Amino acid sequence: MFSSVWNFVKRHKKKFIFTGAVVGGVYFLGRFAQKRLSEFQQNEATEYVAQARRQFHFESNQRTCNMTVLSMLPPLKDAIVHQLNSESLTALLKTKPANKLEIWEDLKIISFTRTIVGVYSTCMLVVLLRVQLNIIGGYLYLDNSVGKNTTTPLAPPDVQQQYLSSIQHLLGDGLTELMTVVKKAVQSSLGDVPLKQSLSLLELEQQLSWIRAEVEAGSMSRYMLADDENALADQACGLTEDDTVTIRLLNETRDMLDSPDFTTVLNVSLNRGFSRLLDNLAEFFRPPPGDSAPGFAPDSLSAVSLPVAKIIPIVNGQINYVCSETPSHFVQDLLTNDQVKEFAANVYETFSTPQDLQK
Repeated sequence: MFSSVWNFVKRHKKKFIFTGAVVGGVYFLGRFAQKRLSEFQQNEATEYVAQARRQFHFESNQRTCNMTVLSMLPPLKDAIVHQLNSESLTALLKTKPANKLEIWEDLKIISFTRTIVGVYSTCMLVVLLRVQLNIIGGYLYLDNSVGKNTTTPLAPPDVQQQYLSSIQHLLGDGLTELMTVVKKAVQSSLGDVPLKQSLSLLELEQQLSWIRAEVEAGSMSRYMLADDENALADQACGLTEDDTVTIRLLNETRDMLDSPDFTTVLNVSLNRGFSRLLDNLAEFFRPPPGDSAPGFAPDSLSAVSLPVAKIIPIVNGQINYVCSETPSHFVQDLLTNDQVKEFAANVYETFSTPQDLQK
């Protein structure tokens, strides 16, 4: 029996060798594939966790940004009201002075200027903080990454403080320059409009369009960030390592502010802001119930006209709506704008990706 089995094996030796090789190959190939699959699944899981952690960090960063905007609106409003003080002119008018008409004209220019400056500066504050906090947020994410190659932080606390303090330019010299430009545009557009002349909401919208065209003819970034010749750069011989990092962050921010994407997002925010302002003003241009003008729909932009003297206090009070620390529809619209969110995500993506920072 054994001899017959052995003879059978000898006769089919090559087949047995081939079959053994195939079976062995399949076994080892299976083990190899299983190992690679396990590695792939592990890498996928690691990447998923990293992406989830990154997304959580980004969303947390956006909430911080929103809270920061709201906390900075009161000082922004105070700075505007301090330099464009219409309250003092209103108090003067109550004393019935001889130059009453002249004071009314000043009040007209200041009232429109400070509300328009409020719209511009609030929109700039929202978009600029989106840039700055997402640049810092990206660096902080990398600083806390598990696979970080160096222990040197990309954004030390002192650098963060120094860098984020640059927002004071928007509340200081940048704001003052913006006021000068807006006031000139308001004077050019409304200076010759008599106090007794009536304007409809449509005509008021046209006036705002003319003012915007003049203000936005130049670069808007100069109001948000100081020029290259800043104090740190002037001290080139005595710069600390933190100063050097801060200058790099400011230069990266400046590049971002000069980009077409930033210009687009700022324009979207400004359009939304001025649209919200007009919506709020429209409440004062509604005809009394059952008293709509002939030939006009009750909600027409031309249905009601008001004398400029009556429009002045309405416009003057809008600063409290535009720069409200309590989230108003105006501020909420800016913070929740989809294009602003997408832009913020792109900034964060850029600065939280290691290879981008090494270029």
